[in-house]
Amino acid sequence: MRTRLLAVASLASMLLAGTAYAEPVSLTLWHMEQPPHRVQRMQELLDEFNKAHPGVQVKQEPQSWGEVYAKAPAAFAAGNGPDMLFTIPDFTTLIKGIDALVPVDDLAKDLEAKHGFVPATIAPYQYDGHTWAIPAYNMAISMWYRNSALKAAGIEVPKTWSEWKAAAEKLSADGKYGIGLPANKQLYTDQTVYSFMVNSGAADIYNEDGSIAFDKPQTVEAYQTYADLQKLSPPDSTSWTWGEAEACFASASCGTILQFSVINTYETQAEADPADLGVAPVPHADNQSDSATISYSNAIMLTTKDEAKQAGAKVFLAWLLEPQNYGRFLTMEPGLFLPVTNDGAKAESFWSDPIVTKYKSQVETMVANSQTGKLFGFTTGKVFPSIGAISGQNVIAETLQKIVVDGQSAADAVKAGQARMSEIAAK
Repeated sequence: MRTRLLAVASLASMLLAGTAYAEPVSLTLWHMEQPPHRVQRMQELLDEFNKAHPGVQVKQEPQSWGEVYAKAPAAFAAGNGPDMLFTIPDFTTLIKGIDALVPVDDLAKDLEAKHGFVPATIAPYQYDGHTWAIPAYNMAISMWYRNSALKAAGIEVPKTWSEWKAAAEKLSADGKYGIGLPANKQLYTDQTVYSFMVNSGAADIYNEDGSIAFDKPQTVEAYQTYADLQKLSPPDSTSWTWGEAEACFASASCGTILQFSVINTYETQAEADPADLGVAPVPHADNQSDSATISYSNAIMLTTKDEAKQAGAKVFLAWLLEPQNYGRFLTMEPGLFLPVTNDGAKAESFWSDPIVTKYKSQVETMVANSQTGKLFGFTTGKVFPSIGAISGQNVIAETLQKIVVDGQSAADAVKAGQARMSEIAAK
């Protein structure tokens, strides 16, 4: 194994030094950052990298999160999968399960020594004796509101669920809604529901032995509270994804929402007044003392078995995390993507971005909120492969739908969710 790693390192050194090849190493990168401005920023970075590294040429192929769980395995089975693939922790277990993943232990060690990873960003990718992906950016859900709206209603920033409900009820006036919460069977609802679960003491959905620990009073309480608050959301919120929630907030139709960031839409479609844009930790259950949230890093997997391509990919990933490049990568969506490295968190290329500078206090709050983040299936120190299928089938969101759409009680819906997760885990 050591001989093979040295060979790959030697190839990387030659590529980095610009050693001539008959043909450059060509790499295909799949990512799920489809918005045109993100694709454009990614292309700008790739053009710069490709010009400086003629021996390694990287091209991007944007994908959809809604399709990639099925599309990627099919592509690998057909022999035309990408060489690098963006990921989140549960998606990594899926790709690892089809033997399409290459460990990145040596690269992770080198990057850790040089840049220092925020521990919570790399931990979900380290198990079974290896590191399976290189963290790229962090995300954390926060509660967003307008200072002026709360002040006009005589409301303090809510910290508990009862305070949040009282605030949402008071803000629900004049054709506006005090809150905007999704109830669709997709990832955004998984994320917002789990933001309630971690604030009621229901963060763990697995027991230490791998059995499902979903059906418990704390989970029922989280779902019941969510369903009660969801009644104060717009009628069409049962079919929302991220974009609809941001639009509701931007139009001032929703007084509070849970979102990773609203900065871009607020800047381009709303008041663009940083003094009025409020962000705070997700409120917690009344019997809990601290707030938590869902937070996880997006990362980049190495999925080629070709050693020359592996070497080229490592040159690219090392280049991307250099602070002068990394800040521009993060600010492809200013205020949404948070640093995963210690030097990246201080990078001038990040903080000098005009939008990040304008909303500096909000970004700093988001970074602080991310420090209390958790992710379903990755809270016990062990990683169970079934989390990929549980997440891919949106069982957390499906459980909420049974309450909000089908009218089941929270207790019955959570019990059914436990059975569904157990069924998936048994396969």
